[in-house]
Amino acid sequence: MNEIVIEIVPEMEDERIDKCISNYMENLSRSYIQKIIKDGSVSVNGQVVKANYRVKVDDKVRFIIPDSVEPDIPAQDIPLDILYEDADILIVNKPKNMVVHPAPGHYEDTLVNAVMYHCRGQLSGINGVLRPGIVHRIDKDTTGSIIVCKSDEAHNAIAELLKTHDITRKYRAIVYGNVKDDQGTVDTPIGRHPIDRKKMAVNEKNGKRAVTHYRVLERFEQYTYIECQLETGRTHQIRVHMASIGHPLLGDTVYTGRKAPFHLEGQVLHAMTIGFVHPRSNTYMEVEAPLPEYFVKLLRILGKNT
Repeated sequence: MNEIVIEIVPEMEDERIDKCISNYMENLSRSYIQKIIKDGSVSVNGQVVKANYRVKVDDKVRFIIPDSVEPDIPAQDIPLDILYEDADILIVNKPKNMVVHPAPGHYEDTLVNAVMYHCRGQLSGINGVLRPGIVHRIDKDTTGSIIVCKSDEAHNAIAELLKTHDITRKYRAIVYGNVKDDQGTVDTPIGRHPIDRKKMAVNEKNGKRAVTHYRVLERFEQYTYIECQLETGRTHQIRVHMASIGHPLLGDTVYTGRKAPFHLEGQVLHAMTIGFVHPRSNTYMEVEAPLPEYFVKLLRILGKNT
């Protein structure tokens, strides 16, 4: 069992305890949190509390997460857009609205379910039953290339390249506003948002170094089409960095607070190019995922309005 302790800071004052824990533990659903509260596994300053308890500054919230029982993750015959495949790795063009790996309460219709069916047991097991073969991820609403490792050897090799920033990762995005410079670099640390634990933010105090290089591809009246190359790979890195310089991603309601125009479903962001030294051949390879149809159509619309 894992014991978690949260010390309540002023920004959390007067939140219901179930919401407080939910913001802090983004991988746990609110219903699951309410269950462990009902089971008496949550206490404040040593006293067991109910779900409607509102936290106070300097409260110490303690709760226990039971050891997980490995869920049965089903292999599902979900079509995959395969960009490259050999005995060691699989590179897939992930569509919009597909989650990469299962999570509590969502064990089906993910990329992992599809890959398990396609690879039929030939996947790296390093990241366990929920993330077999998965060495990195992209957001649900981000499209594009993602590497899946078929063996532990390939997994270890790709993970090391990610650690040393030796994988080429180029994204295409459309951002609000007219980006002033033709190219630039954002080098600011990213960490968990101090209040909303489900969001990331530029965090000079507790963040980890994050570097995004960008260049302008085309300018429109109210938007700019750009390419972003990641030097690091923090959660929501491009979304946070571009928002931090006043050019949030079009369609990103999380980091803009604006309603998405053009009937978009999430941010306009595509993981277009991925390049790395192949773990077996030891030669550099690069794979490109074509822009999705919605992205191409949007560029056409914006071009007509310029």
